[in-house]
Order: sequence, then C-alpha cells, then structure tokens
Amino acid sequence: MQWTNITDLAQINQIQQQEGYSLIFKHSTRCSVSLMAKKRFEMDWSVLPEDTSLYFLDLISYRDISAQVAETFQVHHESPQILLIKNGDCILDASHSDISAEEVAEVINN
Repeated sequence: MQWTNITDLAQINQIQQQEGYSLIFKHSTRCSVSLMAKKRFEMDWSVLPEDTSLYFLDLISYRDISAQVAETFQVHHESPQILLIKNGDCILDASHSDISAEEVAEVINN
C-alpha cells in the first residue's frame, strides 16, 4: 500500500466524489505523537482491503486543506487524525492513540 499526498484543495472534492472507501491521515510533521501514530498505522495497514485509497495530508504545510477537510467531512480538527470516508461521508474518525488500522479494517469489513 502507499499514500497519495494531498497537496491541492481540489483533491478533497475528488475524495468526496469517490465511490467506496478512502482514508485520510492528517499528520503533523512537528509532533512525535503524530509520527508514532503514523508508524503504528503503517505497520498494520496490511489488514486493510487493497482497494482502500490512502491519502496523506501534511497539515503543517497545507493548513488550508486541513481546514477544508474538517469542514467538508464535518469533523473537529485533530492531529494526528484519520478519517474513513465511504461514498463521500466520513463514517469514522479517530485521533492520537485511537488511530488503528485494525479498527478501520473492521469498519470496512462489516
């Protein structure tokens, strides 16, 4: 699996228009907690279905996009944070130590 970097506001609309599951990982490059959450997620992401689209947002470099993600998917901004999107709606969000690839896989598979 591999991340697709979010670097343009238009990508948020594209993600919202996609059918199926997409996951956005909002990461602070200045935060050790965020780095640990990202590494832990990546160690376990093999449990996710292979057709899950994975998006990575460096929220320090792209604050405007981070704000748009919160508004578009109606979630409170956190860092680090994952949002699981299904057919344009956020069906799961988690932050900090609650970020879990296993939980994401469980939601997708049920």
